[in-house]
Amino acid sequence: MSRPRPLPLDPIEEAHRQWTEHGWGEVADGMAAVTSLVRAQQIVMARVDEALKPSGLTFSRYELLMLLSFSKTGALPMAMASARLQVHPTSVTNTVDRLEAAELVKRVPHPSDRRATLIEITDAGRESVAAATIQLNRQVFADTGLAPERLHLLLQLLAEFRQTAGDFDSGGSPTRWSGQ
Repeated sequence: MSRPRPLPLDPIEEAHRQWTEHGWGEVADGMAAVTSLVRAQQIVMARVDEALKPSGLTFSRYELLMLLSFSKTGALPMAMASARLQVHPTSVTNTVDRLEAAELVKRVPHPSDRRATLIEITDAGRESVAAATIQLNRQVFADTGLAPERLHLLLQLLAEFRQTAGDFDSGGSPTRWSGQ
């Protein structure tokens, strides 16, 4: 994938300057942080989409297939998949519909709960997610654009941000990234 030509200046730094100049200096750092995170997400997702293009998977479909492939039985209840992926159940249903149409997963009755449905990865789903993982590892995860020590710092900061936002509860013990 060719990288776009860089802009002659950092637009977020310019927005920060403008925010300060317009009297919002006390929140300019927060605006710049949020805007930087959103822009970083756009950059990363463009790289992920490019790597996944040959597989025909979107990132949400890839995540669900990986979740299933990591599970002990290759199957999970829809509600559990929704909780683990931290997405609304409707999003999981939509993703499962598309993966089922592609014969990468199938819905099966829960063995002990007639109200629940399991999502089960198929052999084709395992093959597809394995090939996609090779591409993601090669094209995205192996080269984040940061030196290892800077990447570790970013992981620490993002874990702290996510925990403070209520994304997870470490139960009082430090996360792997906390450096403790």
